[in-house]
Amino acid sequence: MSTAVMVVIAVIIIAAAAALAFLAWTRARTHRLKRRFGPEYDRAVRQHGGRAAAERELLGRERRHRELELHDLDPRRREQYREQWVRVQERFVDAPESAVEQADRLVGVVMGERGYPTAGFEEKAAHLSVEHGRTLDHYRRGRDIGERAAGGQASTEELRQAMVHYRALFEDLLSVPEQRNAPEQRTSPEQRTAPDAGARVPGPRAGDRDDDLDDERTARS
Repeated sequence: MSTAVMVVIAVIIIAAAAALAFLAWTRARTHRLKRRFGPEYDRAVRQHGGRAAAERELLGRERRHRELELHDLDPRRREQYREQWVRVQERFVDAPESAVEQADRLVGVVMGERGYPTAGFEEKAAHLSVEHGRTLDHYRRGRDIGERAAGGQASTEELRQAMVHYRALFEDLLSVPEQRNAPEQRTSPEQRTAPDAGARVPGPRAGDRDDDLDDERTARS
């Protein structure tokens, strides 16, 4: 076999290896972005017309997100905000539209204290999607119902669902991701059920029933 042929074969092998490595890298990146952004990944694909454009957008969000100076709330502040949420929820019985509006404002206040931008819904959503992608869709749905309620186009049941949606993101914002805790600070499963245990407190899904609001709706009727 001539030297020229051997060089061609070597080049082909190197090119094939590079192509396989690139494919593996892109697949790993896609898997990571899907895991991180959750439903927001699929939404970005639909919005930007394809995976490549969507991933460029999501990577850009990650870069911008790293420029934020975010911080977790201390346990006392988390408890104070939860008490405020209870008062907002109690208001739902007599003034559901106002309660939804207050829930939106309370979420915005918590975002601001955490260090997130609070101007422009899409800007807020883009930054939230990096660490709260799995509850961001709740925020979008709650916001949509709130906007329709402002025009008198939302039913009481829809307003109840808006409260559930806002609560999902609200709890997510108050929680502390487990990976941020040092190993010696990790708590037992029993401790993590407490509001101030420091671990993530999962918010309700869109289809979950909010027992407090169900009771309030019954009292209203």
